[in-house]
Amino acid sequence: MECRMQIRQSTGTGERMRMKVEDTTAVSAIPVQKNFVAINYISCKSDYRERFEELFGSRAHAIDRMPGFIDMCVLKPQTRGGDYLIVSFWETETAFKSWTQSPEFLEGHRRGFEDIHKAKQRGEEPPMKSDFRTYEVLAG
Repeated sequence: MECRMQIRQSTGTGERMRMKVEDTTAVSAIPVQKNFVAINYISCKSDYRERFEELFGSRAHAIDRMPGFIDMCVLKPQTRGGDYLIVSFWETETAFKSWTQSPEFLEGHRRGFEDIHKAKQRGEEPPMKSDFRTYEVLAG
């Protein structure tokens, strides 16, 4: 399935920046007509990619119970070394922020956090890195 979205992100200077999300394979369908979108760009070491996919395949679904949560999809890169995108749709930015500060957030990320912690204990770089960005839906 090809995934194309047009979204806009605040640049912090009052301007808007357009972005295309493509070159990915959707693991689930992307919903439309949502107010607030959070995208977590996750880069994984090559030897961790299978584990990362396993973690999402067996996730706790803690986010599903959060007030204001609408839907989520996980995008797998088609290019070697590309980032995974975790796209979550929310009723409001406040609902998303409540999620990131909740015990359910820690529950939903516990196994990934444990993998990162173990790597640091061994003196290694983390097996994955995360970069959250938030958006308003421009078109859908």
